[in-house]
Amino acid sequence: MKIPTLHSWDLAPRDAITLQREFAQQIDVHRPLRKCALLAGADCSYNRFSPKFYAAVVVMRTTDWSVVETRGVVGESAFPYVPGLLSFRETPIVLQAFASLDHEPDAVMCDGQGYAHPRRFGLACHLGLWLGIPCFGCAKSRLIGAHDEPGENAGSTTPLRDGDEIIGSVVRTKNKTKHVYVSPGHLINLKSAVRWTLASCRGYRIPEPTRQAHLAVSRMRLADFV
Repeated sequence: MKIPTLHSWDLAPRDAITLQREFAQQIDVHRPLRKCALLAGADCSYNRFSPKFYAAVVVMRTTDWSVVETRGVVGESAFPYVPGLLSFRETPIVLQAFASLDHEPDAVMCDGQGYAHPRRFGLACHLGLWLGIPCFGCAKSRLIGAHDEPGENAGSTTPLRDGDEIIGSVVRTKNKTKHVYVSPGHLINLKSAVRWTLASCRGYRIPEPTRQAHLAVSRMRLADFV
């Protein structure tokens, strides 16, 4: 998969914040995603005090949620751990995994935030601009915003709000199980992001694309320490 260069990664945190504000003006979170034959899940793992990163991308066929391709990369990041700027630590290594793909996905689900970010530019927004394909985030925890509790049954949702603005959706992916936080990143709207999140759930709290990516990353970490 060919990925054009969007910007340099040699940035200080203050410069990264400036870049976030600039790029936040370029994202499109209003476009529906009606068709998606191949949906990729992206995840990375690291110790916040270590520069070493493990990243994996898993491409899945949406007709039966079978794995088409898995790519993993081990690398390092020099960018410091700063809440709100995690995409500057994670995106470079995740992009390396995408660059090695033989099958280009129609859309990407990442384990992280998209529009539900203080500067409306989370990991899914960053990845979406770099890749030029629809990206959305499905996070296990909240970074910003307030919400009511969704219903107990799978498929229940409630808006995630920052003041008067809806920035994401709180989604119950499994009956009586802790919810997840879904937000669009780029080239996809919130309704479509929620739709594909629920469509890809196969009996677990975490949707299958990011669940499989997490399992791949975990295998890489285990192999590295054996």
